[in-house]
Amino acid sequence: MVVAATLERRAFSEVRAAGRRLEGYAATFTGMADLGRFRERIAPGAFRAALSGDVLALLDHDAGKVLGRTRSGTLRLSEDAHGLSFSLDLPDTQAGRDVLLLAERGDLGGMSFGFTVPEGGDSWDGTTRTLRSIALKEISVVCAWPAYEGTEIALRSMEWGTKRQRRARALKLAEARRWA
Repeated sequence: MVVAATLERRAFSEVRAAGRRLEGYAATFTGMADLGRFRERIAPGAFRAALSGDVLALLDHDAGKVLGRTRSGTLRLSEDAHGLSFSLDLPDTQAGRDVLLLAERGDLGGMSFGFTVPEGGDSWDGTTRTLRSIALKEISVVCAWPAYEGTEIALRSMEWGTKRQRRARALKLAEARRWA
């Protein structure tokens, strides 16, 4: 019997923009998400198998608002010691322009990703789930709050700001998450 995998989504908030390109982390290995009934973490290497597939970049998980994809080369993904990094060339579409403007203003909520877990791809220790293998379907730029803490959303360009200004933005985001 084959059981259909349920698409799951998790959010992060580390994004930088340079010109029409967003860069950052769609997921990190350092955070623990409190998902209500259970807590969840991502193990290093969890995305390794997914990197060879065709992954979409969307706005708010909306398949009608495609921002890029790995198959066309407009989305590039890699896994490093920190997490799943991405580089996304934004299209000159309404959705792409909206994302760029929101990034410039510092209004983006973060990044999210949609995935399924292949059989044997997770393990449980009480109410804590560890994702060890993820079948990545999409990453999304989101306007809401992230499920995982420990990441930052910022606009990156030559004029974007000093290290002190970026740190101040990160502190404001951390404060906003406490109120969310």
